[in-house]
Amino acid sequence: MPATRHLPTPESEDLLALTRDIANKELAPRVAGDERAGTFPREVFTTLGRAGLLTLPYPEEFGGGGQPYEIYLQVLEEIGAVWASVGVGVSVHALSCFPLFSYGTDEQRAAWLPGMLSGEQLGAYCLSEAHAGSDPAAMRAKAVRDGDSYVLNGAKAWTTHGGRADFYTVMARTSDDGARGISCFHVPAGTPGLEFDAPEDKMGLMGSTTATVRLEDARVPAGNLIGAEGQGLSIALAGLDSGRLGIAAVATGLAQGALDHAVAYAKQREAFGKAIIDHQGLGFVLADMAAAVESARATYLSAARLKDAGRPYGREASIAKLVATDNAMKVTTDAVQVLGGAGYTRDFPVERFMREAKVMQIFEGTNQIQRLVISRHLAR
Repeated sequence: MPATRHLPTPESEDLLALTRDIANKELAPRVAGDERAGTFPREVFTTLGRAGLLTLPYPEEFGGGGQPYEIYLQVLEEIGAVWASVGVGVSVHALSCFPLFSYGTDEQRAAWLPGMLSGEQLGAYCLSEAHAGSDPAAMRAKAVRDGDSYVLNGAKAWTTHGGRADFYTVMARTSDDGARGISCFHVPAGTPGLEFDAPEDKMGLMGSTTATVRLEDARVPAGNLIGAEGQGLSIALAGLDSGRLGIAAVATGLAQGALDHAVAYAKQREAFGKAIIDHQGLGFVLADMAAAVESARATYLSAARLKDAGRPYGREASIAKLVATDNAMKVTTDAVQVLGGAGYTRDFPVERFMREAKVMQIFEGTNQIQRLVISRHLAR
């Protein structure tokens, strides 16, 4: 990781040191084995929660850490540098708590947030559908009011923690009024009619379970509606801005991890009588990798500081997600190149880093969608 960080307080320095210590002691020893076996490390999230690292940006009164996004994202980067699947999981969990915290009633927050923010419960966020990814307004999953309940039917695709989460934040259609006909629901695990397909057989992030969530006459109390009917899409889109910053931070951590491995290898591997890092051609590749990591970090921190100041940051969040994930793809690919043939084997982690980086250009809004968002801001 970077030798220095500009942190605002000694307490934030201690928090980053704690994160690094847990990542090195609890995550690093098992990441390779669990990723290869496709094992979901549920207990890791409990460990992070008990250490106060799972939901840092939420207020202390509800069990959160009360930390600004500037600090939370750097914690997330430290986790992502060691285990990207866990970093993504922490980001998704924070996203799944966002609608309840921001739009829930006092009664809902008092009832659900303490468990969600303690690490005892893990969340999932159900927005995308097989035919409605980049265009969530095209979703078809429905929620029909029936007395004191809503009955949900439909399928939500690509759900991180699908089948593993303790609660699901679900967007479903309550009317045919296009984007204004979508509502948000809190659906606890164990709800009758809540079913899950087999996990996706993915290219990377094997330790992060991704599955389709099926709702088959799943009945939840009317009190589980978050916000007003028809407010769901605006809630979802508001949450995605912060979620994109989370992915930017994880991608930056992943790139930093790849850079660290590449530099360590280049220092000890010799060719033509000297370490390969001392050959200008390869040294310049590493320099470009370092520049990409630092620029990614700068973009997500700039957006985070806007968010912490209460200023609009949607465009900057899209820029951070775009820059950080594109840079992560380039840096991890170059890390494989630096290691040469060794980098193409599973004896070293850089091939895994490259596979993990690819999906970060896709989820939380594809990078083509980020360019669309940025260009629309410019047009205004």
